[in-house]
Amino acid sequence: MPQLDTSTWFTTIMTVLPTLYLITQLKLLSMNYYQPPLTKTPNLQAHNTYRQPKWTKTYSPHSQPR
Repeated sequence: MPQLDTSTWFTTIMTVLPTLYLITQLKLLSMNYYQPPLTKTPNLQAHNTYRQPKWTKTYSPHSQPR
């Protein structure tokens, strides 16, 4: 049975790794990533809701007679 020649494996692996890295980098550079929307000045108008929030007084319970 013939012996497997592994003398070129090191060279092959060492050239494949940088090639794969470069291909990956080029793929990532060509991708379009999500761009966040530009900031707008907020509208400072009051929202008309069917129920406007109101401040109410909170009373403590009546004290017990002594």
